[in-house]
Amino acid sequence: MKNKITVKEMAMTGVLAALVYAASAFLQIPIPTAIDNTRIHMGNVMCLLSGLLLGPMWGGLAAGFGSMFFDLTNPLYTASAPFTFAFKFAMAWLCGKIAWGNGADAKKILRNIIAATCGAVLYVILYLSRGYIENYYIMRMQLTPVLLSLLQKAIVSTINAVIAVIVAVPLAKAVRMALSRAGLMQEAKREAL
Repeated sequence: MKNKITVKEMAMTGVLAALVYAASAFLQIPIPTAIDNTRIHMGNVMCLLSGLLLGPMWGGLAAGFGSMFFDLTNPLYTASAPFTFAFKFAMAWLCGKIAWGNGADAKKILRNIIAATCGAVLYVILYLSRGYIENYYIMRMQLTPVLLSLLQKAIVSTINAVIAVIVAVPLAKAVRMALSRAGLMQEAKREAL
């Protein structure tokens, strides 16, 4: 049976994409590194929240588009937009896949913690790998500044990941309850695509 795309799913995806953008743009602390910059921000909280609430596909799209739009509106990150879309999509997709997979309903706290942790760790690995490949192999920078920058980014990314998991899981529970009371949260099991 073919799944239908509903207006509610598209609207919720759009709202969460906007929240990802806003949290990335306005709730941040920029941090310079040895060769470029990084930042502590709340965008990853919203990316994981998207996966927990919407499931893998819609959550991935919300996270990817919201983060990509932030990159496209900030000259420091414009060139990174395609990578950001893919990496943030992957983070929310994995989170949603685990939370909603095998007939689960993303309501079990332990499962959601595992889902959010896996999504956040995947993003950190992708982000740091891209930085290493780009700076060392493509830009041909010396190894020492590349590794120093990666160390700084690893610390900040780990802080972002921990904050994202700690905030997204209880926030998802609270938002789910509010949406359910308003009749906006489908109780049917989501297809874990």
